[in-house]
Amino acid sequence: MTEGTPNLRELNKRRTREAISNAATRLFIEHGFDRTTIAEVAVAAGVAKMTVTNHFPRKEDLVLDLHREMVAAQAEAVAGRAPGESALAALRRTCLASIDRHDPALGFADPPFVRTVTESPALLARLREIHEQSENALTAALAEATDSPPGDLTARLAAGLLAAIRRALFTEVFHRVLAGEEHEAISAAIRPSAVRAFDHLRSALDGYAVRPTD
Repeated sequence: MTEGTPNLRELNKRRTREAISNAATRLFIEHGFDRTTIAEVAVAAGVAKMTVTNHFPRKEDLVLDLHREMVAAQAEAVAGRAPGESALAALRRTCLASIDRHDPALGFADPPFVRTVTESPALLARLREIHEQSENALTAALAEATDSPPGDLTARLAAGLLAAIRRALFTEVFHRVLAGEEHEAISAAIRPSAVRAFDHLRSALDGYAVRPTD
């Protein structure tokens, strides 16, 4: 087995997780999130109920199974910025790339899925929590990038401004999906607004958290 190749156990875990997620999504779309039980998901996926909860400790994450990616996306963009690149420029670049590839972590999904989320108070609450966790992760990344203490006020203020753009775009994508727009049309419609939003922050943040070139 070559280095970096997942072993059979990891592959099986990944396949099981995917099967559970697919079965859950299908049931939630057909019957509604609140009316579907974990036991019903387990039966549909052909696994034990405990297997479902081992992979997805929270029922909401059976639907929002990209929550880890959503939480980490902005912090990873800051950590991975190029030498001489500011946090603002890195987040602008990665956000526009997400729009161009119709990233599910930015809200691009099928109408039945979006409807399932927006019709469930529990899922909407979980989505707000994910956005908040993403902003907190971004705050920590900005503090580290500027050699500031954790929870630094400047980092928190900058994270609030930058995270607001992604959150607003996510909401807009959901609204447009529900309105019946195709992903390509949504991408074309929101991209100019995203560009303007980041441009508005240039005077305040363009020189903030620039990665050293040394």
